[in-house]
Amino acid sequence: MGMFRKMRAAFHDDWCSKCLSEMDKTGKRLFMLPMTVGHYVSHSDADYYRRNLQPVSKKGEIPPGVYACGIISYRCPECGYRRTKLSVFLPVRDEEKYEDAICFEQGELDDLL
Repeated sequence: MGMFRKMRAAFHDDWCSKCLSEMDKTGKRLFMLPMTVGHYVSHSDADYYRRNLQPVSKKGEIPPGVYACGIISYRCPECGYRRTKLSVFLPVRDEEKYEDAICFEQGELDDLL
């Protein structure tokens, strides 16, 4: 059982990498990222996202050809470990074409949620 939990934690953002427990989702929000198709540049700096993300209430508010970001925060109920996952995607019709996913583990994006 221990090896299975280690593998699951390594491949799933919602499993704690510290104690290997399933984490609870504590927040979720959608944003528009002012970059257009063909001009996406990956950033690992949380400050970039805090300065540039624009909150939206639904994907329909994002103009065609502009990237979206979904932010989901997780907290482990066993040890308290926290992680925030930022997923960059392009909304195309009824699909999400994922471009990038970045995890932040020091509460860097808490002020956006």
